[in-house]
Amino acid sequence: MSDEITLDGMKIAPGVLDTIVTMTVQGVEGIASSSSGHGLGGFVNRAAGKAVDFALNDAGEITVCVHVRAVYGTQLMDLGKRVQAVVADAIRSQVGAAVASVDVFIDGIEFPA
Repeated sequence: MSDEITLDGMKIAPGVLDTIVTMTVQGVEGIASSSSGHGLGGFVNRAAGKAVDFALNDAGEITVCVHVRAVYGTQLMDLGKRVQAVVADAIRSQVGAAVASVDVFIDGIEFPA
Protein backbone atom coordinates (compact mmCIF):
# COMPACT_ATOMS: atom_id res chain seq x y z
CA MET A 1 0.00 0.00 0.00
CA SER A 2 1.20 3.52 -0.69
CA ASP A 3 2.09 6.06 1.98
CA GLU A 4 -1.12 8.03 1.46
CA ILE A 5 -4.67 7.41 0.36
CA THR A 6 -6.14 10.07 -1.91
CA LEU A 7 -9.91 10.61 -1.75
CA ASP A 8 -11.45 13.35 -3.89
CA GLY A 9 -8.14 15.23 -3.94
CA MET A 10 -7.61 14.96 -0.17
CA LYS A 11 -4.65 12.92 1.04
CA ILE A 12 -5.11 10.86 4.19
CA ALA A 13 -2.24 9.17 5.98
CA PRO A 14 -2.87 5.47 6.63
CA GLY A 15 -2.12 6.12 10.29
CA VAL A 16 -5.25 8.26 10.53
CA LEU A 17 -7.44 5.49 9.15
CA ASP A 18 -5.62 2.96 11.33
CA THR A 19 -6.37 5.03 14.45
CA ILE A 20 -10.04 5.45 13.53
CA VAL A 21 -10.49 1.72 12.96
CA THR A 22 -8.45 0.62 15.98
CA MET A 23 -10.30 2.91 18.39
CA THR A 24 -13.65 1.88 16.91
CA VAL A 25 -12.94 -1.85 17.13
CA GLN A 26 -11.70 -1.61 20.71
CA GLY A 27 -15.16 -0.40 21.72
CA VAL A 28 -16.90 -3.51 20.37
CA GLU A 29 -18.04 -5.92 23.09
CA GLY A 30 -16.29 -9.26 22.68
CA ILE A 31 -12.99 -7.87 21.43
CA ALA A 32 -10.08 -8.82 23.70
CA SER A 33 -8.54 -5.77 25.32
CA SER A 34 -5.19 -7.18 26.44
CA SER A 35 -2.40 -7.68 23.95
CA SER A 36 -0.89 -10.92 25.33
CA GLY A 37 2.12 -10.22 23.16
CA HIS A 38 0.07 -10.06 19.96
CA GLY A 39 0.20 -6.33 19.29
CA LEU A 40 -1.60 -3.22 20.43
CA GLY A 41 -4.98 -3.97 22.00
CA GLY A 42 -4.83 -7.66 21.12
CA PHE A 43 -4.89 -7.03 17.38
CA VAL A 44 -2.49 -8.84 15.09
CA ASN A 45 -1.86 -9.46 11.42
CA ARG A 46 0.69 -12.23 11.33
CA ALA A 47 1.72 -11.67 7.72
CA ALA A 48 2.26 -7.92 7.78
CA GLY A 49 2.65 -7.29 11.50
CA LYS A 50 -0.28 -4.87 11.34
CA ALA A 51 -3.77 -5.09 12.76
CA VAL A 52 -5.43 -2.97 10.08
CA ASP A 53 -4.78 -2.69 6.36
CA PHE A 54 -6.46 -0.52 3.72
CA ALA A 55 -6.72 -0.38 -0.03
CA LEU A 56 -8.50 1.93 -2.43
CA ASN A 57 -10.32 0.22 -5.30
CA ASP A 58 -10.82 1.60 -8.83
CA ALA A 59 -14.19 3.10 -7.84
CA GLY A 60 -12.54 5.14 -5.07
CA GLU A 61 -13.98 3.02 -2.26
CA ILE A 62 -11.98 1.87 0.74
CA THR A 63 -11.44 -1.81 1.46
CA VAL A 64 -10.48 -2.59 5.05
CA CYS A 65 -8.93 -5.72 6.57
CA VAL A 66 -9.04 -5.93 10.37
CA HIS A 67 -7.33 -8.60 12.48
CA VAL A 68 -8.70 -9.11 16.00
CA ARG A 69 -8.66 -11.45 18.97
CA ALA A 70 -11.97 -12.34 20.56
CA VAL A 71 -12.92 -12.90 24.19
CA TYR A 72 -13.66 -16.55 24.93
CA GLY A 73 -17.39 -17.28 24.82
CA THR A 74 -18.19 -14.57 22.26
CA GLN A 75 -20.29 -15.70 19.28
CA LEU A 76 -17.74 -15.18 16.51
CA MET A 77 -20.06 -14.74 13.52
CA ASP A 78 -22.01 -12.06 15.37
CA LEU A 79 -18.77 -10.39 16.49
CA GLY A 80 -17.50 -10.24 12.92
CA LYS A 81 -20.75 -8.66 11.68
CA ARG A 82 -20.68 -6.05 14.47
CA VAL A 83 -17.06 -5.16 13.69
CA GLN A 84 -17.89 -4.82 9.98
CA ALA A 85 -20.81 -2.50 10.74
CA VAL A 86 -19.03 -0.19 13.19
CA VAL A 87 -15.86 0.08 11.08
CA ALA A 88 -17.79 0.93 7.91
CA ASP A 89 -19.89 3.49 9.81
CA ALA A 90 -16.81 5.09 11.40
CA ILE A 91 -15.03 5.51 8.08
CA ARG A 92 -18.14 6.89 6.36
CA SER A 93 -18.88 9.36 9.15
CA GLN A 94 -15.35 10.49 10.00
CA VAL A 95 -13.65 10.39 6.58
CA GLY A 96 -16.66 10.74 4.31
CA ALA A 97 -15.48 7.91 2.09
CA ALA A 98 -17.44 5.01 0.66
CA VAL A 99 -16.53 1.60 2.05
CA ALA A 100 -16.45 -1.31 -0.38
CA SER A 101 -15.88 -3.99 2.24
CA VAL A 102 -14.63 -4.70 5.73
CA ASP A 103 -12.94 -8.08 6.09
CA VAL A 104 -12.63 -9.27 9.68
CA PHE A 105 -10.07 -11.93 10.61
CA ILE A 106 -10.41 -13.45 14.09
CA ASP A 107 -6.86 -14.56 14.73
CA GLY A 108 -7.35 -15.95 18.21
CA ILE A 109 -9.35 -16.17 21.39
CA GLU A 110 -8.32 -14.86 24.79
CA PHE A 111 -9.60 -16.17 28.08
CA PRO A 112 -10.78 -13.61 30.65
CA ALA A 113 -8.45 -13.12 33.60
